[in-house]
Amino acid sequence: MSAYGAITSRSSSSLSSTTWQLSSKRPNAPKYLTVHHLTLDRAEKFPGLVDYLHHVFADELERGQTYPQEILPGQTYTRSQFDAYYFAADVLVAVLGSQSPDGVADSLDAPDGTQIQVGFEEAVSGRTWEECIAGCYYVKPNYPGRSSHICNAGFLVPPSQRGHGIGRVLARSYLHYGPRLGYEASVFNLVYVNNVASVRLWEALDFTKAGRIPRAGRLRTADGDGEEYVDAWVFYRRFDPLPTV
Repeated sequence: MSAYGAITSRSSSSLSSTTWQLSSKRPNAPKYLTVHHLTLDRAEKFPGLVDYLHHVFADELERGQTYPQEILPGQTYTRSQFDAYYFAADVLVAVLGSQSPDGVADSLDAPDGTQIQVGFEEAVSGRTWEECIAGCYYVKPNYPGRSSHICNAGFLVPPSQRGHGIGRVLARSYLHYGPRLGYEASVFNLVYVNNVASVRLWEALDFTKAGRIPRAGRLRTADGDGEEYVDAWVFYRRFDPLPTV
C-alpha cells in the first residue's frame, strides 16, 4: 500500500538476468554478481529465500536509521507485512559470483548489463542464502495512474556484505532495469541527509536533488541510545532511453 492505495507492477513478464562487475578489496572476493528479476510467486519457489530477505529487512527496520517504518516495542514485523511492502511489484535479487578454478575463463565475468542465460537457481549453485545473496531492491510505481511512469526503489544489502561496493553495483543495475520495467523516471522520497553514502551515490549517478524535507525522519542515533530528527533529500532522475533495435 501507498498513500494512494494499492501498488501494482507495470511489468508482465520476467526480464533477463544480467551480470555486473564488482570491485572489492576483500580477499578472494567475487569479480562479479548476477542480478535476477523476481516476483513474490517466483521467489517463493526457492525455499527460505523470502524468509531470509524478510529477516534482513526486519533487522534493518529495527536499526531505525534508513527506512521510515517503525517497529514499536512488543511488535513484530511479520512476513505478511514484508511481502505486501517489499514484494508489492518487482524485486531484483543480486547473487555473488562463484569462484572459478585458476586458469578457467568464466563467461559471467563480462561487461555490466550483459544478458546471461544462467537462472537464479544455477547462480546460487547450492550455497546458503547468507553466503550468496549480495543484496536486493524493489521497484514499484511511486504514484498511481497518470503518474505511474515514475518509480521508486528500496535497496537492501545484508550487513555481512556491506562495505564491498555492492550498493554501487545495485544502483547501476537499477538504471538498467528501471526503464525495462516500463518506467520513465525515478524518485527517491526520503534519502536522509545523514546517510552520506547514499547521498553521494545518487549524486554520482546524476540524480537531481528535487527538494529537502526538514525533520523528515525521527531516526535512531548512530549509537542506538537515542533519537533525533533528520532532514531528507528528494532525488529525481529521468532514465536514459532504451536503445532502439
